[in-house]
Amino acid sequence: MKKFLALFAVIVFLSSCSEYQKALKSEDVAVKFASATKQYDAKKYGKAIRLFEQIAPAYKGKPQAEKMFYMYAQSLYITEQYYLAGYQFESFAASYPKSEKMEEASFLGAKCFTQLSPVYSLDQTDTYKAVDKLQSFIDTYPDSKYLAEANEMAKTLREKLEKKAYENAKIYNNISDYKAAMVAFDNFMINFPGTPYKEKALFYKFDSAYNLAINSVPAKMEERLKNAKQAYLSLIKFKADTEYKAKADEMLARIDKDLQQFSK
Repeated sequence: MKKFLALFAVIVFLSSCSEYQKALKSEDVAVKFASATKQYDAKKYGKAIRLFEQIAPAYKGKPQAEKMFYMYAQSLYITEQYYLAGYQFESFAASYPKSEKMEEASFLGAKCFTQLSPVYSLDQTDTYKAVDKLQSFIDTYPDSKYLAEANEMAKTLREKLEKKAYENAKIYNNISDYKAAMVAFDNFMINFPGTPYKEKALFYKFDSAYNLAINSVPAKMEERLKNAKQAYLSLIKFKADTEYKAKADEMLARIDKDLQQFSK
């Protein structure tokens, strides 16, 4: 009995493979569509994709095109081909605005860009795209069943952009480009007013202003020392017991000492 079942399974497998190979070589798009649907339903997404790729150009405008392009996009998404899946979901949403799958396609299209978002230290072009796509989805479908997930993904992406912006500003401080650092930290705090990095940003802006001032030519030193002192006051106003208090106070003492030469 076991041998019979094993033999039967082999026959079915070979028959299935033969049917798939015939569909690949067939000139009949209906045969390809039927085989692709069968592969999709069997969760053999790689095989389904090969057939969908063959018939996609010919199926535009046909009655079954909506179903075909939805399965095609889903197959790409499930196999983690996010660039292609994102394109297909967006194309589907644009082509079938009245489809019952419209909301899902719009969400998954945005989610594809989320999956493409790299670690914060790399270029964040795809992250910005993902945030825009998610925000568009949230605005369009405020009552969507996907809303909570969309909001959570958008929050995670914005936190990544926030960390990237902070680290970029800090790089200027690290390489002693203090003017650029001060501008970058100012822009960072404007763009992310509620950031958890604000204390650090205020300190490193002060540190940049301080180092710029004490290394200035005499003609610019007084003004820069006063700017540095103002940066210190901004830090202390934000958090009087800042973790940088001891170091900041030491730097302030140097600023006050250097300012004395301009009051004589």
